[in-house]
Amino acid sequence: MLTILANRTYRHLFAAQVIALVGTGLATVALGLLAWQIAGDEAGRVLGTALAIKMMAYVVLAPIASAFATTVPRRMMLVALDLMRAAVALALPFVSEVWHVYFLIFLLQAASAGFTPTFQATIPDVLPNEADYTRALSLSRLAYDLESLLSPMLAAALLTIVTFQDLFVGTVIGFLVSALLVMTVALPAPKLTAVGGIWNRTTRGIRLYLATPRLRGLLTLNLSVAAAGAMVIVNTVVFVKGRFGLGETEVALALAAFGGGSMVAALLLPRLLDSLADRPPMLAGVMILTVGLAIGPFVGSLVELMALWLMIGFGYSLTQTPTGRLLRKSANAEARPALFAAQFALSHACWLVTYPLAGLVGARFGLETTFLVLAALAATGLFLAIRFWPDDALSMVSHSHDDLPSDHPHLREHGPNHCHEMIYDDLHRHMNSRR
Repeated sequence: MLTILANRTYRHLFAAQVIALVGTGLATVALGLLAWQIAGDEAGRVLGTALAIKMMAYVVLAPIASAFATTVPRRMMLVALDLMRAAVALALPFVSEVWHVYFLIFLLQAASAGFTPTFQATIPDVLPNEADYTRALSLSRLAYDLESLLSPMLAAALLTIVTFQDLFVGTVIGFLVSALLVMTVALPAPKLTAVGGIWNRTTRGIRLYLATPRLRGLLTLNLSVAAAGAMVIVNTVVFVKGRFGLGETEVALALAAFGGGSMVAALLLPRLLDSLADRPPMLAGVMILTVGLAIGPFVGSLVELMALWLMIGFGYSLTQTPTGRLLRKSANAEARPALFAAQFALSHACWLVTYPLAGLVGARFGLETTFLVLAALAATGLFLAIRFWPDDALSMVSHSHDDLPSDHPHLREHGPNHCHEMIYDDLHRHMNSRR
């Protein structure tokens, strides 16, 4: 897996990702504690609303950012958005009202809505070989998992000598270092496309996404993942501080357990995906998430909560890690940035539902009811994925293009009769009509 770090461009981008993630992880812990300081027992509601605002920014702004990304150099765009995120994070320690939190979270995530899909769509161009890209996805997932594991532990250590507001300084440093690392490499230019005006470019990725059966299945799996993830992120602080009467260090440790489970799955997946299609492990992951949520009402101690979060973290990563491979197979290089932005927006639309649901149901009806409601939502996502995403959706499809001239670039590259994975774009609408 680590051999891909020999690629200098990817190595610097990966380092930028890791450092920014550590800073973001510190902010995640600090934000939960900030919500507790401002709202007390209502922290779940405040945090759920703040995270719903975050998702709203992602859903609305990611496709728009993707539409403009083809006209702006990638490096310039990524650096500018990192600097914007650093400036907003610098203001977070000084908030004193709930609306301050909401406003700054929107600004911070507006920048991330442009940064993340652009960053993700760059990696397949840096690593065009599928085996290398598969390992990059696992390494990226491992980075997320290590952040989930190590950032809370780092936060727990730092909280013994500083206040939680000081953790936001780590976030600022992470974004600044990320910007510096991106500046050290030359990035492939986005492929220009002639698909019409700004509205057409804004909606194109979502139209391609929803027209592809396996990606419709992925969307429902996103809903299941969001149901489980929202329970962990929104209600961990309520469980640990409200129900168990424990401190900030225990909050960090509980979140670290979730990251540990996710990391185990990320380590196992590269070899597994060498011999398996993406569908089986992704469906298995959602089954684990559903079962974990269903047994959640029986948790009665910090140790039991950590064991449950470990299990849910494993299922979370098992479902999430192959997503990039699925997107890469579903579009050509020219359409890929739009498709990544669509995945970013639509997956976060699911979080837009589950974040406030986890907070509001927990505050009004209790944590046990919240577990059961989110378990039902995860089970629904699993059922729909099985229905929308047939077993053979990733099979190779033999076809021809009778409507194209013989000198068309696609035919010159592949021949008049050729075979490749099913994709849906302007040249392959007929492939999708068969499924």
